Amino acid sequence: MKKHLKGALRIFIIVVTIAAFAYYVATHPETVEQLKRMPIALLFGLLAIYAISFLAYVAVTRGSLDMFEKKLPRQENILFNAYSTLVNFFAPGQSGPAFRAIYLKKRHDLPIKKFVFATLLYLAFYAVLSLLLIGIGVLVWWQTLIILLAATAGCVAALQWYKKRSEFGKSLRIPLRSIAWIGVATAVQVLSIAFIYGAELRSIDPSITPGQILAYTGVANLALFVSITPGGIGIRESFLFISQGLHNIPDTTIVAASIIDRAVYLLFLGLLFLLVIGLHAKDKLHVNQMKTE
Repeated sequence: MKKHLKGALRIFIIVVTIAAFAYYVATHPETVEQLKRMPIALLFGLLAIYAISFLAYVAVTRGSLDMFEKKLPRQENILFNAYSTLVNFFAPGQSGPAFRAIYLKKRHDLPIKKFVFATLLYLAFYAVLSLLLIGIGVLVWWQTLIILLAATAGCVAALQWYKKRSEFGKSLRIPLRSIAWIGVATAVQVLSIAFIYGAELRSIDPSITPGQILAYTGVANLALFVSITPGGIGIRESFLFISQGLHNIPDTTIVAASIIDRAVYLLFLGLLFLLVIGLHAKDKLHVNQMKTE
Protein backbone atom coordinates (compact mmCIF):
# COMPACT_ATOMS: atom_id res chain seq x y z
CA MET A 1 0.00 0.00 0.00
CA LYS A 2 2.81 2.40 0.93
CA LYS A 3 4.61 1.68 -2.35
CA HIS A 4 1.45 2.55 -4.30
CA LEU A 5 1.04 5.78 -2.33
CA LYS A 6 4.67 6.77 -2.93
CA GLY A 7 4.32 5.99 -6.62
CA ALA A 8 1.13 8.04 -6.85
CA LEU A 9 2.81 10.92 -4.99
CA ARG A 10 5.76 10.91 -7.41
CA ILE A 11 3.43 10.95 -10.41
CA PHE A 12 1.33 13.72 -8.83
CA ILE A 13 4.37 15.91 -8.15
CA ILE A 14 5.70 15.40 -11.68
CA VAL A 15 2.33 16.20 -13.26
CA VAL A 16 1.84 19.30 -11.10
CA THR A 17 5.38 20.49 -11.83
CA ILE A 18 5.01 19.98 -15.58
CA ALA A 19 1.67 21.78 -15.47
CA ALA A 20 3.24 24.64 -13.52
CA PHE A 21 6.08 24.91 -16.03
CA ALA A 22 3.61 24.82 -18.93
CA TYR A 23 1.46 27.53 -17.31
CA TYR A 24 4.48 29.69 -16.63
CA VAL A 25 5.77 29.34 -20.20
CA ALA A 26 2.30 30.14 -21.58
CA THR A 27 2.01 33.27 -19.45
CA HIS A 28 5.66 34.32 -19.77
CA PRO A 29 6.60 34.05 -23.46
CA GLU A 30 9.86 35.87 -22.75
CA THR A 31 11.13 32.64 -21.15
CA VAL A 32 10.80 30.81 -24.47
CA GLU A 33 12.62 33.67 -26.16
CA GLN A 34 15.44 33.32 -23.64
CA LEU A 35 15.77 29.65 -24.53
CA LYS A 36 15.75 30.42 -28.24
CA ARG A 37 18.49 32.97 -27.73
CA MET A 38 20.71 30.54 -25.82
CA PRO A 39 24.05 30.54 -27.69
CA ILE A 40 25.13 27.21 -29.12
CA ALA A 41 28.45 27.67 -27.33
CA LEU A 42 26.61 27.74 -24.00
CA LEU A 43 24.80 24.50 -24.86
CA PHE A 44 28.03 22.69 -25.71
CA GLY A 45 29.73 24.21 -22.69
CA LEU A 46 27.01 22.94 -20.34
CA LEU A 47 27.18 19.47 -21.90
CA ALA A 48 30.96 19.46 -21.43
CA ILE A 49 30.67 20.39 -17.76
CA TYR A 50 27.98 17.74 -17.26
CA ALA A 51 30.47 15.26 -18.72
CA ILE A 52 33.08 16.40 -16.18
CA SER A 53 30.55 15.95 -13.38
CA PHE A 54 29.74 12.46 -14.64
CA LEU A 55 33.43 11.49 -14.82
CA ALA A 56 33.88 12.80 -11.29
CA TYR A 57 31.19 10.36 -10.17
CA VAL A 58 33.02 7.61 -12.03
CA ALA A 59 36.06 8.55 -9.94
CA VAL A 60 33.93 8.39 -6.77
CA THR A 61 33.02 4.82 -7.69
CA ARG A 62 36.69 3.97 -8.16
CA GLY A 63 37.58 5.38 -4.74
CA SER A 64 34.64 3.63 -3.09
CA LEU A 65 35.68 0.25 -4.45
CA ASP A 66 39.35 0.85 -3.64
CA MET A 67 38.28 1.22 -0.01
CA PHE A 68 37.41 -2.50 -0.02
CA GLU A 69 40.19 -3.60 -2.38
CA LYS A 70 37.83 -4.00 -5.32
CA LYS A 71 38.38 -2.64 -8.80
CA LEU A 72 36.38 -2.08 -11.98
CA PRO A 73 38.12 -1.87 -15.35
CA ARG A 74 37.88 1.66 -16.75
CA GLN A 75 35.36 0.88 -19.49
CA GLU A 76 33.18 -1.16 -17.16
CA ASN A 77 33.23 1.64 -14.59
CA ILE A 78 32.07 4.21 -17.17
CA LEU A 79 29.36 1.94 -18.59
CA PHE A 80 28.23 0.95 -15.10
CA ASN A 81 27.81 4.58 -14.06
CA ALA A 82 26.16 5.54 -17.36
CA TYR A 83 23.66 2.70 -17.07
CA SER A 84 22.90 3.38 -13.39
CA THR A 85 22.45 7.10 -14.11
CA LEU A 86 19.82 6.28 -16.73
CA VAL A 87 18.14 3.79 -14.40
CA ASN A 88 18.12 6.37 -11.60
CA PHE A 89 16.38 8.98 -13.75
CA PHE A 90 13.92 6.91 -15.76
CA ALA A 91 13.15 3.86 -13.60
CA PRO A 92 10.46 4.08 -10.89
CA GLY A 93 11.56 5.31 -7.48
CA GLN A 94 15.04 6.49 -8.49
CA SER A 95 16.34 2.93 -8.60
CA GLY A 96 19.95 3.80 -9.45
CA PRO A 97 21.45 3.05 -6.00
CA ALA A 98 19.58 -0.27 -5.80
CA PHE A 99 20.90 -1.29 -9.22
CA ARG A 100 24.44 -0.27 -8.20
CA ALA A 101 24.26 -2.26 -4.95
CA ILE A 102 22.92 -5.41 -6.64
CA TYR A 103 25.38 -5.19 -9.53
CA LEU A 104 28.43 -4.77 -7.29
CA LYS A 105 27.29 -7.58 -5.01
CA LYS A 106 26.59 -10.09 -7.80
CA ARG A 107 29.35 -9.14 -10.22
CA HIS A 108 32.13 -8.11 -7.82
CA ASP A 109 31.18 -9.70 -4.50
CA LEU A 110 30.83 -6.39 -2.64
CA PRO A 111 28.50 -6.83 0.37
CA ILE A 112 25.48 -4.51 0.49
CA LYS A 113 26.49 -3.05 3.85
CA LYS A 114 29.91 -2.08 2.51
CA PHE A 115 28.28 -0.47 -0.50
CA VAL A 116 25.98 1.49 1.82
CA PHE A 117 28.96 2.65 3.90
CA ALA A 118 30.84 3.86 0.81
CA THR A 119 27.69 5.63 -0.42
CA LEU A 120 27.21 7.31 2.96
CA LEU A 121 30.82 8.52 2.88
CA TYR A 122 30.26 10.05 -0.56
CA LEU A 123 26.98 11.66 0.55
CA ALA A 124 28.71 13.05 3.65
CA PHE A 125 31.28 14.81 1.45
CA TYR A 126 28.49 15.99 -0.85
CA ALA A 127 26.41 17.40 2.00
CA VAL A 128 29.33 19.13 3.75
CA LEU A 129 30.57 20.70 0.50
CA SER A 130 27.05 21.88 -0.36
CA LEU A 131 26.67 23.50 3.07
CA LEU A 132 30.09 25.06 2.56
CA LEU A 133 28.88 26.66 -0.68
CA ILE A 134 25.86 28.14 1.12
CA GLY A 135 28.08 29.44 3.90
CA ILE A 136 30.57 31.05 1.51
CA GLY A 137 27.71 32.57 -0.43
CA VAL A 138 25.79 34.21 2.40
CA LEU A 139 27.73 34.09 5.69
CA VAL A 140 30.89 35.56 7.16
CA TRP A 141 33.89 33.25 7.43
CA TRP A 142 33.55 32.31 11.11
CA GLN A 143 29.89 31.36 10.72
CA THR A 144 30.78 29.25 7.70
CA LEU A 145 33.54 27.57 9.71
CA ILE A 146 31.13 26.72 12.54
CA ILE A 147 28.61 25.19 10.12
CA LEU A 148 31.38 23.27 8.34
CA LEU A 149 32.74 21.83 11.60
CA ALA A 150 29.27 20.95 12.89
CA ALA A 151 28.27 19.26 9.63
CA THR A 152 31.55 17.35 9.46
CA ALA A 153 31.21 16.18 13.07
CA GLY A 154 27.64 15.04 12.41
CA CYS A 155 28.66 13.10 9.30
CA VAL A 156 31.61 11.46 11.05
CA ALA A 157 29.37 10.44 13.96
CA ALA A 158 26.79 8.95 11.58
CA LEU A 159 29.47 7.01 9.69
CA GLN A 160 31.00 5.70 12.91
CA TRP A 161 27.57 4.61 14.13
CA TYR A 162 26.88 2.71 10.92
CA LYS A 163 30.36 1.21 10.92
CA LYS A 164 29.96 -0.13 14.48
CA ARG A 165 26.56 -1.66 13.66
CA SER A 166 27.99 -3.50 10.65
CA GLU A 167 29.83 -6.77 11.01
CA PHE A 168 32.77 -5.46 8.99
CA GLY A 169 33.15 -2.37 11.19
CA LYS A 170 35.83 -3.56 13.60
CA SER A 171 38.09 -4.92 10.87
CA LEU A 172 37.64 -2.06 8.40
CA ARG A 173 40.67 0.17 7.93
CA ILE A 174 39.86 2.86 5.41
CA PRO A 175 42.94 3.79 3.33
CA LEU A 176 43.62 7.52 3.34
CA ARG A 177 43.98 7.42 -0.46
CA SER A 178 40.39 6.17 -0.78
CA ILE A 179 39.03 8.98 1.40
CA ALA A 180 41.10 11.53 -0.53
CA TRP A 181 39.99 10.09 -3.86
CA ILE A 182 36.30 10.26 -2.92
CA GLY A 183 36.66 13.72 -1.37
CA VAL A 184 38.48 15.27 -4.34
CA ALA A 185 36.15 13.64 -6.89
CA THR A 186 33.09 14.85 -4.97
CA ALA A 187 34.54 18.37 -4.81
CA VAL A 188 35.04 18.33 -8.59
CA GLN A 189 31.45 17.17 -9.04
CA VAL A 190 30.02 19.85 -6.73
CA LEU A 191 32.10 22.60 -8.36
CA SER A 192 31.03 21.37 -11.80
CA ILE A 193 27.40 21.70 -10.77
CA ALA A 194 28.12 25.23 -9.48
CA PHE A 195 29.60 26.17 -12.87
CA ILE A 196 26.56 24.70 -14.64
CA TYR A 197 24.07 26.60 -12.50
CA GLY A 198 26.17 29.74 -12.71
CA ALA A 199 26.28 29.65 -16.51
CA GLU A 200 22.53 29.04 -16.70
CA LEU A 201 21.66 31.81 -14.24
CA ARG A 202 23.98 34.37 -15.78
CA SER A 203 22.69 33.58 -19.26
CA ILE A 204 19.33 34.84 -17.99
CA ASP A 205 20.50 37.60 -15.65
CA PRO A 206 24.15 38.75 -15.99
CA SER A 207 23.85 40.64 -12.69
CA ILE A 208 23.74 37.39 -10.66
CA THR A 209 26.74 37.39 -8.30
CA PRO A 210 29.14 34.51 -7.49
CA GLY A 211 27.79 34.48 -3.92
CA GLN A 212 24.24 34.00 -5.16
CA ILE A 213 25.38 31.19 -7.46
CA LEU A 214 27.15 29.37 -4.62
CA ALA A 215 24.15 29.65 -2.28
CA TYR A 216 21.78 28.59 -5.07
CA THR A 217 23.97 25.56 -5.86
CA GLY A 218 24.24 24.50 -2.22
CA VAL A 219 20.47 24.63 -1.72
CA ALA A 220 19.79 22.80 -5.01
CA ASN A 221 22.26 20.07 -4.04
CA LEU A 222 20.72 19.55 -0.61
CA ALA A 223 17.27 19.24 -2.20
CA LEU A 224 18.41 16.01 -3.85
CA PHE A 225 18.57 14.32 -0.44
CA VAL A 226 14.78 14.37 -0.22
CA SER A 227 13.97 13.92 -3.92
CA ILE A 228 11.37 11.32 -4.79
CA THR A 229 11.02 12.31 -8.43
CA PRO A 230 13.34 11.76 -11.40
CA GLY A 231 16.16 14.28 -11.23
CA GLY A 232 14.46 16.00 -8.30
CA ILE A 233 11.81 17.52 -10.61
CA GLY A 234 9.66 19.87 -8.53
CA ILE A 235 11.57 19.21 -5.30
CA ARG A 236 14.64 21.24 -6.27
CA GLU A 237 12.54 24.16 -7.48
CA SER A 238 10.49 24.12 -4.26
CA PHE A 239 13.68 24.29 -2.17
CA LEU A 240 14.98 27.16 -4.28
CA PHE A 241 11.73 29.10 -3.94
CA ILE A 242 11.59 28.57 -0.16
CA SER A 243 15.25 29.58 0.28
CA GLN A 244 15.06 32.85 -1.66
CA GLY A 245 16.07 34.66 1.50
CA LEU A 246 19.49 33.04 1.11
CA HIS A 247 20.28 33.48 -2.58
CA ASN A 248 17.86 36.34 -3.44
CA ILE A 249 17.25 35.06 -6.98
CA PRO A 250 13.79 35.94 -8.37
CA ASP A 251 11.14 33.32 -9.18
CA THR A 252 11.28 34.11 -12.88
CA THR A 253 15.02 33.49 -13.03
CA ILE A 254 14.73 30.22 -11.06
CA VAL A 255 12.06 28.89 -13.40
CA ALA A 256 13.89 29.95 -16.57
CA ALA A 257 17.19 28.47 -15.33
CA SER A 258 15.41 25.25 -14.34
CA ILE A 259 13.90 24.91 -17.80
CA ILE A 260 17.33 25.36 -19.39
CA ASP A 261 18.91 22.90 -16.98
CA ARG A 262 16.25 20.20 -17.50
CA ALA A 263 16.55 20.53 -21.28
CA VAL A 264 20.36 20.31 -21.26
CA TYR A 265 20.40 17.44 -18.76
CA LEU A 266 17.90 15.44 -20.79
CA LEU A 267 20.12 15.98 -23.83
CA PHE A 268 23.11 14.76 -21.80
CA LEU A 269 21.12 11.68 -20.74
CA GLY A 270 20.39 11.12 -24.43
CA LEU A 271 24.13 11.10 -25.12
CA LEU A 272 24.64 8.63 -22.26
CA PHE A 273 21.89 6.47 -23.77
CA LEU A 274 23.70 6.46 -27.12
CA LEU A 275 26.90 5.48 -25.29
CA VAL A 276 25.14 2.64 -23.48
CA ILE A 277 23.51 1.38 -26.68
CA GLY A 278 26.58 1.87 -28.88
CA LEU A 279 28.90 -0.03 -26.54
CA HIS A 280 26.28 -2.71 -25.73
CA ALA A 281 26.44 -1.89 -22.04
CA LYS A 282 23.53 -4.13 -21.13
CA ASP A 283 25.36 -7.17 -22.54
CA LYS A 284 28.78 -6.20 -21.19
CA LEU A 285 27.33 -5.62 -17.72
CA HIS A 286 25.33 -8.88 -17.94
CA VAL A 287 22.18 -7.11 -16.77
CA ASN A 288 19.79 -9.83 -18.00
CA GLN A 289 21.89 -12.50 -16.31
CA MET A 290 21.64 -10.60 -13.02
CA LYS A 291 17.85 -10.78 -13.20
CA THR A 292 17.90 -14.58 -13.44
CA GLU A 293 20.48 -15.21 -10.69
